[in-house]
Amino acid sequence: MTRVDFYILGDDSDMQAADTVACRLAGKAFGLGHAVYLHATSGEHAQRLDELLWTFQQGSFVPHVDAHRWQPPVAGLPTPVLLGHGDPPAAEPWDLLINTAGSVPLFFSRYARVAELVPGGSTARQLGRERYQFYRERGYELHTHKL
Repeated sequence: MTRVDFYILGDDSDMQAADTVACRLAGKAFGLGHAVYLHATSGEHAQRLDELLWTFQQGSFVPHVDAHRWQPPVAGLPTPVLLGHGDPPAAEPWDLLINTAGSVPLFFSRYARVAELVPGGSTARQLGRERYQFYRERGYELHTHKL
C-alpha cells in the first residue's frame, strides 16, 4: 500500500518555497535511484519547476524530462525525474510521486510513496487537510514532517 508523507512548510512559506522543497525531494530520490514523477498544477507551473530543477542548488542539476516526451531509457541509464501536470506514463513502475497540486491525483496509488507538499497560507493549509483526510479515510499509511 502507498505510503504518504506530508511536508508541512512554515507559516510564511509560499508556492516558491514548496517548489524548492519539491526539487530537493526529487533530487534526493533520484540520487538514491528512485523513479520520480513531479506533479505540477498546470503546464505553466511545470515550466517553472523545469527551470527550478536547473537552478535550485548551486553546482547541481536534477536530470528531468517532460512526462509527455519521455521514452524508456537505454539499459543501464537511470530514469530521469518526470515532470508533468497530467497522468504520467503508465508503462513504468514509479517509486515516488511528488504532488505540488492542491488535490489528490487520481493515479497516486501507482506509487510506493507520495510526497504531499503543504505551504503556508490558509487556503493551502485547508487543501492539505482535505488531502490528509482523503488518504486517512482510505487507510493509507500517513507521516507528517514539519519543515
